[in-house]
Amino acid sequence: MTPAGLQSQAELALRRRLVLALNLATLAALLYGLAQILGAGGWTMADIAIFVALLFGAPWTVLGFWNAVIGFWLLHGVKDGMERVAPFAAAGDAPTPVVIRTAILMTLRNEDPARAFQRLRVVKDSLDATGEGSRFDFFILSDSDDPSVAAAEEGLAAAWQGEVGEDGRITYRRRSDNAGFKAGNVRDFCERWGAAYELMLPLDADSVMSGEAIVRLTRMMQAYPKLGILQSLVVGMPSKSAFARVFQFGMRQGMRPYTMGSAWWIGDCGPFWGHNAMVRIAPFRDGCHLPVLPGGPPLGGAVMSHDQVEATLMRRAGYEVRVLPEEMGSWEENPPTMLDFAKRDLRWCLGNLQYLKLLDIPGLRPMSRFQLVWAILMFLGLPAWTLMIALLPLKVVEDRGLEGYPSGLAAGLYLLFLAMYLSPKLAGFADILLSRDGAKRYGGTLRFIGSAAIEVVFAFLQGAVSSFRTTLFMLGLPFGRARIGWNGQARDAHALSLATAFAGLWPHLLFASYLFGALLLLSPTVLLWSLPLTAGYLLAIPFAMATALPGLGEWFARRGLCGIPEDFDPPAELVTIAELSRS
Repeated sequence: MTPAGLQSQAELALRRRLVLALNLATLAALLYGLAQILGAGGWTMADIAIFVALLFGAPWTVLGFWNAVIGFWLLHGVKDGMERVAPFAAAGDAPTPVVIRTAILMTLRNEDPARAFQRLRVVKDSLDATGEGSRFDFFILSDSDDPSVAAAEEGLAAAWQGEVGEDGRITYRRRSDNAGFKAGNVRDFCERWGAAYELMLPLDADSVMSGEAIVRLTRMMQAYPKLGILQSLVVGMPSKSAFARVFQFGMRQGMRPYTMGSAWWIGDCGPFWGHNAMVRIAPFRDGCHLPVLPGGPPLGGAVMSHDQVEATLMRRAGYEVRVLPEEMGSWEENPPTMLDFAKRDLRWCLGNLQYLKLLDIPGLRPMSRFQLVWAILMFLGLPAWTLMIALLPLKVVEDRGLEGYPSGLAAGLYLLFLAMYLSPKLAGFADILLSRDGAKRYGGTLRFIGSAAIEVVFAFLQGAVSSFRTTLFMLGLPFGRARIGWNGQARDAHALSLATAFAGLWPHLLFASYLFGALLLLSPTVLLWSLPLTAGYLLAIPFAMATALPGLGEWFARRGLCGIPEDFDPPAELVTIAELSRS
């Protein structure tokens, strides 16, 4: 059995072999079809480059497709899908008193102090309302080095401590440096205070969780002492930013089937998203210490994306890492503009590429090592796609006038791949429409379908922008041009000027000029077919500016477009935050 006694290792191994076979067969079929197309006129260097690029770019899409298929089957094809995926979940609903102690941590670095404290207060009030609040203490762990921010944090912490008057329930600590980034901040807590608690719940500055959700997760951890890390789905909060609204609407749909499917076969070697998750302190403190990577920047030094490494080390320590694929009162805020999103995405990219230096960690389970490889491949696949698109005009020239070109096969393979790329979203849309009152939670069927159509267009445009920006970032890594820090993030909707958008996205326009100019001269038909993947390059600057407009976000909000259930029926915690924000 797995360490917590939840599932048979043999059963999980069978599931993993099935998923591996499905993925390899699908990938082989795609590569065979591509080989027939590329080899129609004889192989060239461009053909070989495209074939190798697909070999790197396709696996993430293929696995996403099968995760969505399996997840949709578990949600709608069987009656006990959740039990098959999360056999520990029932313990959360048992009326068991909470007897273990948990520390709730909020890590800060130059964030808006009032905003962060406001959210943590709401979490505490919600938790106290469950009647189990006495088992939870709160820690504000600051790495802020801005003197004005630090002074505001200290004042708010002192005021809150004086207001509640509960010795030991609220602790504020500020480090003098940012050693180890967020992971170092949490480790400092574990070494100073961790011995007094069984569990910790890390929160980011934009995190909110309901007391009921926290108590449910705590009961699951209490029932299964060999659960090391446990998290539910973290979803976006209502936003007035058009970019954030559309982005989190799409994430909300695709997340449930995808995570349901992946958790079915990943099982006890699950991922860790770094926040809004229950973590067992003793094995984390003793077995999840992150190494300082050898060499200089960008890949050397402290690990930027620490969470997935900590998940693999937790499993190595003999504890399970599990995901509960359920929306249950766990929220975060998403970046309000495309450029803010890019900053966060590039930090993840650099952090994931650092895993190249961690693949030889001794004692990792094969599934855990696969998780690291997969995290690397997620970003390595992006320049592969960019290369394929960049070579498109050359392929048009090479294949011009070729007799017997398999145009039907090429069109079919292209459309099939687009469908596979969209499959997590499509499965999520179908899940909502088939669930009882599912569309009603999103403002009704017509509004939901309209929002889904907007989000699909958004996904293609945003995908092109993100892929190209990440490609440029990765090309600059060998030359030391990557400069990624860990600091406060923009949270509120704000406009982007033309100068700001152009400064961040002019390379996209330059690439689009080459691509569109060449294809317009060589083959307007190919240009039309390519638009789902290439329009984002040409439209990057106006797209970034439009989706950042506060007026557009307010217009979306008034009409309920790309709204999430919390927009139409907000829970008490989010109502309180909204009221406090207006006051």
